[in-house]
Amino acid sequence: MNRLLFSIFAILMPLVGSAQTETIQKFELNAKKAGKRFDGIGLVNGGGGTSVLLKDYPEPQRTEILDLVYKPMFGASVSTLLVEVPGDGNSTQGSMPSHMHSRDDLNYQRGYTWWVMKEAKKRNRELALDGAAWSAPGWVGNGNFWSQDAADYYVSWLQGLRDYHGLKMTAMGCRNEKGDSYEFAKMLRKTLNDNGFEYVQIHAFDNWYKGKLNFVKDLLTDKDLQISVDIIGGHVFNEVEPVSEENQKIANQLGKPIWNTEDHVYKKGFDCLISLVECFNKNYINSGVTKIVNWYDIGAIYPLEPYAEDPPIVHAYEPWSGHYRVREAIWGYAHYGQFTKIGWQYMPEGCKLLAEGGSMVTMKAPDNNYSIIIETKGAKATQQLEFKLKGLSDETLCVWKSNEEEQFIKQSEVTTDGKKFVFEVEPNTVYSLSTMKGQRKATYSAPPSQPFPFPYFDTFDQYEQPDQWGYLPHYFADIAGAFEITEAPERHGKCLRQMTPLPTISWAPEWKHYTIIGDEEWSDYEVSADVKLNAGDAAAVMGRLNHFGYGWGYIPKGYYFMLDNLCKCKIVVVRGKVDKKKVEGDAEQQALINELQDDSEGGEKVLAESLLMDFNPTEWHKLTIRFENSKITGLIDGKKVIETEDFLYHHGMAGLLADVDSQKASTPYFDNFKVNEVGKDTIQPTPELPNRTPIYPLEY
Repeated sequence: MNRLLFSIFAILMPLVGSAQTETIQKFELNAKKAGKRFDGIGLVNGGGGTSVLLKDYPEPQRTEILDLVYKPMFGASVSTLLVEVPGDGNSTQGSMPSHMHSRDDLNYQRGYTWWVMKEAKKRNRELALDGAAWSAPGWVGNGNFWSQDAADYYVSWLQGLRDYHGLKMTAMGCRNEKGDSYEFAKMLRKTLNDNGFEYVQIHAFDNWYKGKLNFVKDLLTDKDLQISVDIIGGHVFNEVEPVSEENQKIANQLGKPIWNTEDHVYKKGFDCLISLVECFNKNYINSGVTKIVNWYDIGAIYPLEPYAEDPPIVHAYEPWSGHYRVREAIWGYAHYGQFTKIGWQYMPEGCKLLAEGGSMVTMKAPDNNYSIIIETKGAKATQQLEFKLKGLSDETLCVWKSNEEEQFIKQSEVTTDGKKFVFEVEPNTVYSLSTMKGQRKATYSAPPSQPFPFPYFDTFDQYEQPDQWGYLPHYFADIAGAFEITEAPERHGKCLRQMTPLPTISWAPEWKHYTIIGDEEWSDYEVSADVKLNAGDAAAVMGRLNHFGYGWGYIPKGYYFMLDNLCKCKIVVVRGKVDKKKVEGDAEQQALINELQDDSEGGEKVLAESLLMDFNPTEWHKLTIRFENSKITGLIDGKKVIETEDFLYHHGMAGLLADVDSQKASTPYFDNFKVNEVGKDTIQPTPELPNRTPIYPLEY
């Protein structure tokens, strides 16, 4: 008898355990108990020259890429965009040209950032625009960002955005990840108000390290600061430090929302998709965050640049071929973007961690339509969720699902009786349920990948109206400084010039100003350009470049051949590495360097140098650096002037460089840029792509 009872018990135990894992979790969704306003989910464009190659794509691929990110109810369908206010300095992968290179300079058509905002806003008129500076020109505050100059600099940029481009900014940060200044926040608020920008809210102080919200308590005692800071801003709350209950209480007491103004989800494949939804959900559940913006949107940079692979949602590395690739991550945004709108409200009873793993967030529209977004990352069992409804729409709910095998697939609708429904969720899956309809999964077909055109020759003369191209030549990606199309002095036509006259207030440690182009697989080749120096200038052609820093610090690995105005020339090997001594005492940046764990030898080494006789360095001269196995040759006007041996780097891209010292930055001219086979010179200019249009056409 005991043996029989034991057998029955053994049979029933698994059933009991199964029933426990499928216990229904119950949630009440009451329209009258809605909570905080949802301020959007979105992406950053900037924090580096993140999309510099996008402008060079032909149609229809350029439109397809922008649609996938910004068109409502189509792809990612994001509701907010944060852009970098360009400042000439390196801010992760690269730099973007400022609207004010100097105090007396002003141009509202430089660069591509204005264009990205206009294209995004053209697709979604409800898109919220946000901004902040990473770097700034060196004249600002005479090198001190926290200054009246910086406040005026922001206002001049906002004036261009509003008066020239017809767009309005919703909010703006003080500066990205560079500490805090209470006085600057007050100064910025007053300057905005005095110039008609009362509607631009300020978020502060947008740092990422532990203790980033220590300033919040001071909002209670510093009334001027309290008036100046509209939004409590910070970065990566889930991974680094959630918002404390005390700070959430203060925010609620003062009526100030909490925004995550830059989060990071650096993962692959479906893991990135589900981790994004987890990030969005838990930012609200754990930290009370009502707006989350992730870095960054479209990876239109060279694959060798830092963070080129992760985290962008579209890879657009090849404008010359039109090829691009969409990552699974885009559908993580779609699970939010196609089911919510700014101005909806969170429903606290529907925003919970799930018992068996995962999380969910529920929001309602003003008309009581609603959406539930669920992720079950790491869950070990299927879960049953029961939703009791009060005062919400009694429409059927559409259901969209993503898992490892398939992403953003429409499922059978869920019918409710207006009072409740039960929904089953599988492990490691994302669901969006909504009474709103009209969602769709975009289809696209990109051309096949092709290598960078070789040989390559740009005279810069085809840019008859440089402003239509944002003054930026095709395929060049500035890593620091601003290389722009301008009139060629003492000759006919256009050329390229480095326009930043001072060392910048760079987000990353300042080095030299340079721009890159080409294919990392190039090995034996030569790079040449006509160069004209101004007094005090030094300029170089670069080759075999195969590394551009780690995202903080942008010293390359490769070679350059430099000429200066004292008639000296030299071939230098650069072994890119951030100098730890430069950041002693800066705990934030030191922590970043320590994470790199790069023990390779760094610095620059002069391999060979020479002094030129009877030579005028301020005239146009053709500089060439030639690579043949381990032999590296420097030529001027076709004549060999220097030669050395080194084979540390076997292959890499090409580039142009302008020297920088502590007092000034070189502003040389470059023309007739060529990348060619060794010893060959006569080639035709690389033809313009068909169907490539200016980013600022006359009718724009």
